[in-house]
Amino acid sequence: MLIWEKNIPAYLTGKTNIVRFVLFTAVFALVFINIYAPFGVDTWYNVTELELFLYSSLVILLGMLVIVISRVLMWQFSRRKALRYGEYAGWIFGEIVLMALAYSLIQKHFLEGSADFASAFKKSLQLTALVILLPYAILWLYLSLQEKSRLLEKFSREPQKDILPSGMIPFHDEKKVLRISVKSDDLLYLESADNYVFIHYLDHKKISRFMVRNSLKKLEPELTRRGLVRCHRSFMVNFEKVKLIKKEKDGLNIELDLPDKLTVPVSKTYIEHVIRKFSNNSAV
Repeated sequence: MLIWEKNIPAYLTGKTNIVRFVLFTAVFALVFINIYAPFGVDTWYNVTELELFLYSSLVILLGMLVIVISRVLMWQFSRRKALRYGEYAGWIFGEIVLMALAYSLIQKHFLEGSADFASAFKKSLQLTALVILLPYAILWLYLSLQEKSRLLEKFSREPQKDILPSGMIPFHDEKKVLRISVKSDDLLYLESADNYVFIHYLDHKKISRFMVRNSLKKLEPELTRRGLVRCHRSFMVNFEKVKLIKKEKDGLNIELDLPDKLTVPVSKTYIEHVIRKFSNNSAV
């Protein structure tokens, strides 16, 4: 599908942003014309700076009336049907032509009655296109960046369950921002320390760890459904990686299925829970 046939972003026809377009364009046009005097506008009308300011303010007010009417109609139209890029471009072109026509009539009948209308319209068309397209482009870019930032923030704050490949376990921080995802086959165990959780996993057969600001208590409900088991106040273990559970002098320990011996302690509070989990898995 060509770009002209695609629908424009919804934020361009939102009521609040339409008001932004009108106000920003009015301020931009007033400042731009009086400071930079494009196309020698100050010499066209042969007026003083004060007269130019008053005249430009009056003319811009008239131009904004055209834009206000145009944007109200656009808002009503967009409620029934989404505008396409081609239609939107044609709409803006229509605004420029109508404003240039209004400026040319004012110039001919109130300022330069003897001036050639075609010439006045050509100059007005150039000036109007400049003072309309520049603020439109600037505000469109600003709104586009604002929308992307909003979507990015929303994306980062929501659990990304639907976009993760099968077998990946996501880890979010306390603000629900996704920090890391680990394959379940590579995940070993979690270790908490104060307000942080260390995620221990295999990276190219080497044990690595990643720190996330969160607590095991908050992570436990989701991770339990993904095969991790709480075995200690400070530890959760991936039960798929458990090789054996062994009674030693210092208590019960879980040994993970790794080339290098790695054990995780089991506290008295979780002994019954861990043994029951291990027995159920063994029976299967």
